[in-house]
Amino acid sequence: MSEIRKAVLAYSGGLDTSVILKWLQDTYHCEVVTFTADLGQREELEPARKKALQFGIKPEQIYIEDLREEFVRDYVFPMFRCNTIYEGEYLLGTSIARPLIAKRQIEIARDTGAEAVCHGATGKGNDQVRFELGYYALEPNIKVIAPWREWDLLSREKLMAYAEQHGIPVDMKHKQGGSPYSMDANLLHISYEGRHLEDPAAEAEESMWRWTVSPEAAPDAAEYLDIEYRAGDIVALNGTPLTPAQVLTRLNELGGKHGIGRLDLVENRYVGMKSRGCYETPGGTIMLRAHRAIESVCLDREVAHLKDDLMPRYASLIYNGYWWAPERKALQVLIDHTQQAVNGWVRVKLYKGNVIVVGRDSKTNSLFDPTIATFEDDAGAYDQADAGGFIKLNALRMRIAANLARRKR
Repeated sequence: MSEIRKAVLAYSGGLDTSVILKWLQDTYHCEVVTFTADLGQREELEPARKKALQFGIKPEQIYIEDLREEFVRDYVFPMFRCNTIYEGEYLLGTSIARPLIAKRQIEIARDTGAEAVCHGATGKGNDQVRFELGYYALEPNIKVIAPWREWDLLSREKLMAYAEQHGIPVDMKHKQGGSPYSMDANLLHISYEGRHLEDPAAEAEESMWRWTVSPEAAPDAAEYLDIEYRAGDIVALNGTPLTPAQVLTRLNELGGKHGIGRLDLVENRYVGMKSRGCYETPGGTIMLRAHRAIESVCLDREVAHLKDDLMPRYASLIYNGYWWAPERKALQVLIDHTQQAVNGWVRVKLYKGNVIVVGRDSKTNSLFDPTIATFEDDAGAYDQADAGGFIKLNALRMRIAANLARRKR
């Protein structure tokens, strides 16, 4: 342990990472650099600086960074170009944040001469894998400290006792038993796990949800929204150009207002167990529906189907922590190539938990040809007689098999 002189800690300023900070100092006797990322979690981050100072962290070694634009531009948007969902439902809000945090930790370690990086993920979850795969992909010889796999503070009571013993501030919420949920938030989503939710048969309380109203309490009037796309990414809402982070912020507001984006599921963790979690992803839910709508008029059929075939593999790579792996990068090149033609607009109607596509068009890249698709007289644009041969050729193998079966009777 003495070979580690300095470590970069992913630090939120909450109870767990505050305990980890002190534990690092006591166990490794090393200098600690704290890194706090603003990914849009809607929390005041300056208290993290004050707490770090209380533990003797040098001001120049306290990093608090606004990464919201980078997060949406370089991680969320590329993921949504693939219409990515894990196990048919989960929009990967936690998963997609980890590669950015890992990248910045490694960069800070290089800048400060730290030999190690440290995270607060438990030994039961996916995040330990995501962080550490990122660390090793970017800095193969970095030392990783994972306190939950090393210490004996394996209960909330032990954490509390350690905090009180070492003068770590504990707010009233934790003293009174704390929030019933373990939560993670960023601009894409907020997640809830643990305690009451560990019973998959128990319905989550309405009071748990923070970003969205219930569909029953949503406005009785629908709201229309025009979404403009360029190369597969949203560039404007209702005609107003916005940055990536501004886009997602605004979509979260609109989706939350209309009760959009709640999810309750049991998922398969990479480490092998099943886990029940609840998620709020209002903006992402709108993005997914709208992106598929603009692709429906801009993408060739086989290209669209190829993307659909590849998406579950791509989603698993992100969920399991392989953002920096060569296969994810290779898939991204293909995905991004398909998006060159995804330009245009989509109109959606937001109403009581629903995102309803009501219009879509592309002036430059639409493959929808009304002269061919029409049910009226197409003036010879499409010869319906051609369909007979097409059908017969596609039926040939089935006709051969049917004749063989008939001869065997």
